[in-house]
Amino acid sequence: MIKRLLPLLVFIALAVLLGAGVLMNAGRDTKAIPSPLLGKPAPDFALPVLDEPERVVSKADLLGQPYLLNVWGSWCPACRDEHPVITDLARSGRIRVIGYDYKDEADEARRWLAQFGNPYALVIVDADGRAALDWGIYGAPETFLVDAGGMVRWKFVGPLTPEVVQEQLLPQLEALE
Repeated sequence: MIKRLLPLLVFIALAVLLGAGVLMNAGRDTKAIPSPLLGKPAPDFALPVLDEPERVVSKADLLGQPYLLNVWGSWCPACRDEHPVITDLARSGRIRVIGYDYKDEADEARRWLAQFGNPYALVIVDADGRAALDWGIYGAPETFLVDAGGMVRWKFVGPLTPEVVQEQLLPQLEALE
């Protein structure tokens, strides 16, 4: 009899554990992935420019002015949803927006930007994703705010929305001014 009930008891125990985990996270923002880079210097990198592959841009080249590093890829459906928000930010002139083309084919990235528009002041390419490891990039889209001195001030995982820009990014930008 106990042998027949054992699978049911194991199932009930697992269901209770799962339910407890769900209840413990109720009301929490489970999309928020803390970054160990916040308040620390942005990682060093040296990546080629999409339209000028012989030109390499490094962290040092971006110092002196704050920038928003937007991680995207032509393969990323959420990046397409986010693109109008990035375009509006770039047009506003409030912040320099740098595109970080992640694990993408250069021709596909160029085609994507030609189709949807290129809001970026510069597009750097991390074709194999190695530099992304230092940034703690999980995928695309992700966005980092880096101050003029090269310190990471804010990170957002997922597509930027007008609400995220208004409620989270703009206060961070104002703090930099």
